[in-house]
Amino acid sequence: MNGQPQVRRFVVGTAIAGTVFIAIGAFWLSFTALADLARRSGIDDAQAWAWPLIVDGIIVVATVAVVALAGQRTAWYPWLLLMAGALVSVTANAIHAIVAADADVPAVLAASVAAVPPLVLLAITHLTVALTRARPSVSEPAPEPMPHFSAEPAEPAEPPASGRELAVVLRDEGWSNKRIARHVGVHPSTVGRWLGARTSPIAITATADTEGTPS
Repeated sequence: MNGQPQVRRFVVGTAIAGTVFIAIGAFWLSFTALADLARRSGIDDAQAWAWPLIVDGIIVVATVAVVALAGQRTAWYPWLLLMAGALVSVTANAIHAIVAADADVPAVLAASVAAVPPLVLLAITHLTVALTRARPSVSEPAPEPMPHFSAEPAEPAEPPASGRELAVVLRDEGWSNKRIARHVGVHPSTVGRWLGARTSPIAITATADTEGTPS
């Protein structure tokens, strides 16, 4: 059992390394295609690299923000940026493929192949962030449980030996007949009989007569 955290940590670390490697490849393919499209669109060669960095960079940043803000009301904004960045990247890669492809290559095929890198970049970035958040951390010692304070009266430390005497004492402390019966190990009716005999006028008279009789 002690080896499971280490195995899981190794698996998650391997998965993160793989996703990072794939993300770099997808980013590079999309980067070169968008940079070439920027040059074909009239942007200077010294500045063409910035355009794909902006387009694909927003996908990475927005994906991280989506995971970080998951469940919060402000998560809609990074989702909007993520969808907009993915749409621009996929469309631009497809256009570049159609423009740069050979004449004998169908435009649909070229656009489909070119759309894979930005889509993979989107998916793999989200997976990498999710794996990073799921990486097991060092477990902190569990806090000691707080002592439980019962609202019921505490049981006497040294109960009397007689069950009847114990019932009387517990009744005076506010215990119910059922609880006294469970504690003493008798039927509730027995407890009721004990306590009834204690307060019964007949019992009181009998007790007084007994005490008044000379020995």
